[in-house]
Amino acid sequence: MTVTHHRRRPTTRRGFTILELLIVIGILLAIGGLVLYNVLGASEKADVKLAKAQIQSFESALEEFKFDMKRWPSEDEGLSVLWSKEKLDAEEDQDKWTGPYLKEPKPKDTWGNEWIYRQPSSVEGRPYDIISPGPDKQEGTEDDITSNDGRVGTDGSDEFGDFSSGTGGG
Repeated sequence: MTVTHHRRRPTTRRGFTILELLIVIGILLAIGGLVLYNVLGASEKADVKLAKAQIQSFESALEEFKFDMKRWPSEDEGLSVLWSKEKLDAEEDQDKWTGPYLKEPKPKDTWGNEWIYRQPSSVEGRPYDIISPGPDKQEGTEDDITSNDGRVGTDGSDEFGDFSSGTGGG
């Protein structure tokens, strides 16, 4: 009996199919989208925190200004009197001014908007308002950041309402 040996052909792949490539590209795009979404979200939160920190530094500087000048800056003088005495309305006030009250001028917020300073405040019991129009550059919208965030507004709305109804010891 004769034995015939069949040769096996080696199976070789020529490469990826188009379908496999599309699946890999889809997965990479999905992962990239998730990473980008998280990075942009963190950046936006950092910008908001920076704007709030700048408002706090304005508030501290305004307290020092009030201590020296025995008054708050007028709305016409604005926040610029915290770094430049030339912005003062009255010449005699320039002699009392012991600033600068801020280490460096900050005429614009994180998004490049001019800070809005109002004196007197729109909130009862507050001497002034400091407002950043926020990323949309429009005052009066939901993304505004103000020195009155978390305080009771003139319409009686309490922005601390979410916290006051909690179960806390007290």
